[in-house]
Amino acid sequence: MSRLSLFNSPFLLGFDQFERALDRVSKASSDGYPPYNIEQTSENELRISLAVAGFTMDDLSIVVEGNQLVIRGKQVDDKDRIYLHRGIAARQFQRSFVLAEGIEVTGAWLDSGLLNIDLQRPLVEDRVRTVEIRDGLASGTRRAAETIDVTTGKVAE
Repeated sequence: MSRLSLFNSPFLLGFDQFERALDRVSKASSDGYPPYNIEQTSENELRISLAVAGFTMDDLSIVVEGNQLVIRGKQVDDKDRIYLHRGIAARQFQRSFVLAEGIEVTGAWLDSGLLNIDLQRPLVEDRVRTVEIRDGLASGTRRAAETIDVTTGKVAE
């Protein structure tokens, strides 16, 4: 069965990476833990806030793998504690975000059970470039057919 591609148009050249990113996002875990917010803090800055109550800085890791931001949390059970009732389980999580080209992680901090991660979008410059059109015959880009000797690498006469 063939798959319908959003980027199947002949006018969309070089968008293969976007299609792969969309595939990764669609296959990502649908687990809602931990809950998170994404907010725009300025025109070119974003902040991801994850609710990670009960996790310490040692329990958390943030890694940029290629163009993916991966946040992992792992709590360790305290074997010395005796629980009469345990309603808060020690758990682990992994939350991934696909980053657009050029997005940089500028900082992270843990405050009152929220892990905040700041991201910065690069400024996009408008770029206009004129491409010279040359005459194929006059510029010498067309050459007569030649036979090359593969043993010597020289043009055969």
